[in-house]
Formats: sequence, structure tokens, C-alpha cells
Amino acid sequence: MRVFFTKRAYKSYSQIKDYIRQEWSESVVLAFEQKTVDFLDIIEQFPEMGILEVPEKGLRSFLLTSQTRVFYRIKGNQIIILTFFDTRKNPKKKPR
Repeated sequence: MRVFFTKRAYKSYSQIKDYIRQEWSESVVLAFEQKTVDFLDIIEQFPEMGILEVPEKGLRSFLLTSQTRVFYRIKGNQIIILTFFDTRKNPKKKPR
């Protein structure tokens, strides 16, 4: 399977990295990036490992860090990363 990012996913990922850089340090950003790369490697092998959030839409999520949840969908032989969601945000804004 191949992993693809939506524009929204790229944007949310960048925003989280910028926030981490501003609040902590570059080393924490590098750790976050490595966690993301590791997750993407694993999800290619085990795409259904995430929680099925909305079964009728095939929307899945995975807790990347204690503050970041990744939402994705499996479509054919593609894994589409939809967004990186900061879990400290209002849960009503969570993808549905």
C-alpha cells in the first residue's frame, strides 16, 4: 500500500511542527518527525491498525503522540492521511 497526504494533512502537520518549534525546541520537532515517519512505515504494512472512528465512511485514527491523533482512510491500495488533529482542541472539531 502507498501513503498519500491531503493538502489539509500537510497543513495540519506543518502547523503542529511550527507550534512544537515555537514552544519547545528543534530536537522535539525532530522527535515528532521521526515518530511520524515510523508511523507511516508501520501503517503501510498494517493499514487497519487504527481505530475505526466512523465505520460508514471508513474513517480511522491513530494516536501518534498524547497530543496528536492522525485521521486517515483506506481506499483501494492507498492510505490517505486526512489530517493531524491536536487532541487539546475542541472535540467537536474532530473529523467526522
